[in-house]
Amino acid sequence: MKKVLIITYYWPPAGGPGVQRWLKFVKYLRDFNVEPIVYIPENPHYPIEDATLIAEVPKDITIYSQPLFEPYGLAKVLSSKKTKRISSGIIQTKNQSFFEKAMLWVRGNFFIPDARKYWIKPSVKYLSDIISKEGIETIITTGPPHSVHLIGRQLKKDKGLTWLADFRDPWTSIGYHKELKLTKSSEKKHKELEYAVLNEADRILVTSATTKLEFEQITKQPISVITNGYDSDYENDADLDHNFTISHIGSLLTGRNPKNLWKVLSQIAAENAVFRGDLQLEFMGVVSQDVMDSMYRYELGPYIKMRGYGSHAEAQRRQQRSQLLLMIEIDSEETKGIIPGKLFEYMVAKRPILAVGPKNWEAGKIIEQTVAGKVFDYDAEAELKKTILDWYNDFKKGTITSESIHIEKYSRKALTQELSKLL
Repeated sequence: MKKVLIITYYWPPAGGPGVQRWLKFVKYLRDFNVEPIVYIPENPHYPIEDATLIAEVPKDITIYSQPLFEPYGLAKVLSSKKTKRISSGIIQTKNQSFFEKAMLWVRGNFFIPDARKYWIKPSVKYLSDIISKEGIETIITTGPPHSVHLIGRQLKKDKGLTWLADFRDPWTSIGYHKELKLTKSSEKKHKELEYAVLNEADRILVTSATTKLEFEQITKQPISVITNGYDSDYENDADLDHNFTISHIGSLLTGRNPKNLWKVLSQIAAENAVFRGDLQLEFMGVVSQDVMDSMYRYELGPYIKMRGYGSHAEAQRRQQRSQLLLMIEIDSEETKGIIPGKLFEYMVAKRPILAVGPKNWEAGKIIEQTVAGKVFDYDAEAELKKTILDWYNDFKKGTITSESIHIEKYSRKALTQELSKLL
């Protein structure tokens, strides 16, 4: 088998979507004659953990690790809650404390490209011997954190390896980047590092066509799109909720705040006593205070059920049991290429997706192509209200369902086969 070294920061017991992409690729690569060898941090700072994912790591896979110093560990001593929120990408835009402003400024200007920068040099030194020992000719780096790409950049220079750089999210155009209070020189440094990675890697891998178009303005290197996906062995056997449950799985960051949706739900509840008795808004994951404030402003408090973060298996069960699945993206030009990893598990759960996001949203186009739900922009109101009422009427008749057709190409195994062709 062809040996490939995968360098990743996120690995079980890390929770959330960042860990699953390469965990699943590793799970299936051997089926396509590729032997994955994984390199991870020994003592990472994961904002959320899901110990159940450890069972999905192939038992006989070779995994190397090295310790790293992370400033989040020091900041956590001062404010554990704020540090965890910022390291998760949840940046409060209103009423920021002095500590939060200071943390963001330090994070953006002292830790370039990110707070894992101190893992670069020791990793390059350590992996140089591993690469020779294992006879590795190809390496893969996946970010964010983009410090991981700088490990790959130096190893390519030192060892003459083939290097594939995988971007699960964009670099300088991602939403939270502009919230880091960057100086002009810091912004320039980020741009320079982004340019270097995109032009020195042998191949770029991205999760959306929009990101590919963005990167094609920066590099002439070949860029391939391989989205996230769902597991082929997914089992859908949960009973539906008795309530008209609208569930959101995952973090609702500041900015993912569709006020017209909260307004419409409030209107229907005020007009229809039966709907009031059936409605339940369920959130599994962290929800920013800005979003919570908006929902309470529209008097939706009685219908909100906060479940907090749960395991991946629990998230799948909640998806299967819900009447509707909610997917929201920030309304901006920069986010139209964001395709949340949960989209594909939403589709295979066969529950209608209620999506609100920017115009020309790539994820919205996938939902429409697969007939998996309905997509609205942030200005929608009348049509949004009609659609929710139509779904509610179907719910009362017991006929609410989703088609989700032509989704087989998004299975993790099919996507891994595409990756193996690139390798």
